[in-house]
Amino acid sequence: MPASTSTPDATGHFGPFGGRYVPETLIHALDQLEAEYRRAREDRGFAAELESALRDFAGRPTPLLRASRFSEAAGCEVFLKREDLLHTGAHKINNTIGQCLLARRMGKPRVIAETGAGQHGVATAAAAARFGLECVVYMGTEDARRQHLNVERMKLLGAEVREVDSGSRTLKDAINEALRDWVTRVEDTHYVLGSVLGPHPFPMLVRDFHRVIGIETRAQFAAAAGGLPDLLVACVGGGSNAIGLFHEFLDDRAVHKVGVEAGGHGIASGLHAARMVEKSVGVLHGTRTLLLQDERGMIRETHSVSAGLDYPAIGPEHAWLAQQGLVEYAHATDEEALAAFETLSRLEGILPALETAHALAWVLREGRGLGATTRAVVNLSGRGDKDVSEVLRVLAARDPAAPGGSPPAGRP
Repeated sequence: MPASTSTPDATGHFGPFGGRYVPETLIHALDQLEAEYRRAREDRGFAAELESALRDFAGRPTPLLRASRFSEAAGCEVFLKREDLLHTGAHKINNTIGQCLLARRMGKPRVIAETGAGQHGVATAAAAARFGLECVVYMGTEDARRQHLNVERMKLLGAEVREVDSGSRTLKDAINEALRDWVTRVEDTHYVLGSVLGPHPFPMLVRDFHRVIGIETRAQFAAAAGGLPDLLVACVGGGSNAIGLFHEFLDDRAVHKVGVEAGGHGIASGLHAARMVEKSVGVLHGTRTLLLQDERGMIRETHSVSAGLDYPAIGPEHAWLAQQGLVEYAHATDEEALAAFETLSRLEGILPALETAHALAWVLREGRGLGATTRAVVNLSGRGDKDVSEVLRVLAARDPAAPGGSPPAGRP
């Protein structure tokens, strides 16, 4: 591994970020998980089973597509890393396969998970079914409304979906309930945390299970276009798909990296999920990181049209990468994301997840300024089937006479 992967330190910190801020009840479970993960990394049998499952069950490697018509609209050359083609429809399956294998190694027959957009919940349910594990998924009632299709998919895969009707009824509240469950059943239950969040070792091991994205991208880009890309772009909620793409390139300073957060209704409105704008440090869900909080330290309510980005904190490694100037973080609004959703759908025949659409929106906004010769890779972290009903609902509310929405500017 390159030198940059030596982080976090022995206490789980990325500089001042990360660590463990959890009840004493969970310390043993976290120690057990870290020890088992380190043993698994040295076990050729584990590596072979993980590789086999990623290939034959999940569908790796995913292709790298040159998006010629989208490139014309963006004003720069765009390649799409097609994580949306993985089994269950998003990058999340990379991590859930790895963690379910770890749960089985630890002798824990039950797994729990949180989910916002539903993709992590579906991926956990699928991996649990594959490896014979009981599965419970926590999901906020607002997210369950937005992502009803994924709720039904989880149930069909054998998972129990427990909807959470407290707080903002979104991802933050689902994590709260999952942690409460885990505290009561640490002996027989493993928490399959879905992003590079939470207490150590989760940010490290989730990142490592997703590093395959960047490893494949590096080789595929060299074969298809030669050399290295000029730019990597990915959406950032907790940040798992972004860290998966970026990490293989962290030592390549010439490769610019941009993580795109949810700008919601605009920063000035206060209704957004752009943590990097304020750079406020605090503790949430067991880790010290950048988050949205008020002057009393209370967690603020967030907003995004995409359920997967509707979260008040960012992964601690992303906070550290921003502090070190290794990654640029920007944001895109709901309106920009919806326009990008339509643009990719109509120009390339691909429905992107609304989360991914934020990264695409940044490229459409900034591409011409980058120049036609700039070669960018966008991580297409998930497909948009799950978002169709929500997109149509939002577009209809915006323009009832045109429930399908208006076409991109200058396009039929």
